[in-house]
Amino acid sequence: MVRPYVQGNKTDRTDTKGLLEAFRNEDVRAVPVKAETQQALAALHRLRSTWLATRTARLNTVRGLLREFGVVIPIGARQVVPHVRTLLEDADAGIPGLLRPALAEAVAELGELETRLRAVERQLETAAAASLVVGQLRSVPGIGLLTATALVATVGDVQRFPSARHFASYLGLTPREHSSGSRRRLGTISKRGDTYLRMLLIHGARAVLWHAKRPTARPLDRLRTWALQLERLRGHNKAAVALANKLARIAWAVWKHGSAFTAVPTA
Repeated sequence: MVRPYVQGNKTDRTDTKGLLEAFRNEDVRAVPVKAETQQALAALHRLRSTWLATRTARLNTVRGLLREFGVVIPIGARQVVPHVRTLLEDADAGIPGLLRPALAEAVAELGELETRLRAVERQLETAAAASLVVGQLRSVPGIGLLTATALVATVGDVQRFPSARHFASYLGLTPREHSSGSRRRLGTISKRGDTYLRMLLIHGARAVLWHAKRPTARPLDRLRTWALQLERLRGHNKAAVALANKLARIAWAVWKHGSAFTAVPTA
């Protein structure tokens, strides 16, 4: 952020002048210092993401190794551990004896990772129960425990965003603009800001879309009706991103005004 204000070579003098110029620019907003609770929540999310990535890598490794011996495991992360345990108990499953101890260790590691993930989620639930803001955010469709606690941990004070569009822009969900004169061009989303928060909101929007299309779903409200119409016009991916943008704006309004989300029935 300061680099564009540094003129000439990098020295302590030019760095200091660049910092002063950036400080004078009103468009450069200072990042607020996180409270201890926010930092702890963010740390829990980082640990969970790390363990989840490790779990995914181990699952893919086990699948790939067994496929080389002609063993195909059904789709789904929950299918791997029970299936491998069944194979290890069967002496005639076609798994070499040399590989069996290593596979048993991999299964044990996957079980330990699952235990860690559940423990972190229980800690997040405990923290969420003590936060009024998290409860209000969870009333928004597509925003659950992970997204609500991640928003509180990363954003902190939502009052620093003057409008819902500023908040969506902070998350990188507003379109890039390449305009000149009377011609306005809007492109794909900017993808600026926190990647993790944006990922959670987009996954939440996908869940809302899929649930709205289920035959057993409750009567659609205006938000879900709009999202389904957009999906028919623009496709699933674009509709999911647009819905994530709208969910971010709704979250800003809920957070700013301190009231839970209320669905508006379709007229």
